[in-house]
Amino acid sequence: MRVSRVLTVLVSTTLVLGACKKKQPPAPAPIPAPVPTNEAPVRTTPAPTPVDTMEAYRSKIAEARARLLETIYFEYDADELRDEARASLDAKLAILNANPGLRIRIAGHCDERGSDEYNIALGRRRSEAAKRYLTDRGVDASRIETSSFGRERPAVSGTSEESWSKNRRDEFEIAAGGDQLRPAP
Repeated sequence: MRVSRVLTVLVSTTLVLGACKKKQPPAPAPIPAPVPTNEAPVRTTPAPTPVDTMEAYRSKIAEARARLLETIYFEYDADELRDEARASLDAKLAILNANPGLRIRIAGHCDERGSDEYNIALGRRRSEAAKRYLTDRGVDASRIETSSFGRERPAVSGTSEESWSKNRRDEFEIAAGGDQLRPAP
């Protein structure tokens, strides 16, 4: 009797515990196999890390600064802007528009031929030509200073056309706002 009572308790405990057992959730539906297509697989690149992003931003700022300081050149005895000079000024224009607090200085230069007075006047016309190009496209004139050094500060020494062509130029300098420089969009 004792055995049957113990057996009854064991069987009933097993039944009770078995009834309380949690039900398993249904298995997830299988993912269908991809359908082959003629398209190339899409490659994903990892998201840039903050260090990569900062380096890229610093690189863009350095490029903007270099573009802003890029020298433009002129033909002999001329103050008309060449196509290359206009392209350089267009790039400067984008940077100036992105940085309203930025002020620049343009210095006109000449080669050694001609009198001091003539070269100072020609250098002034060259720097004013660049300023006029920028102001005609919306840059406030108060943000641009101009000056002329005539032939007093040659970039290259020599008495050849190659040397002289490097001295007929406008040089650009950041006068204010360079510490807050942002790249053009």
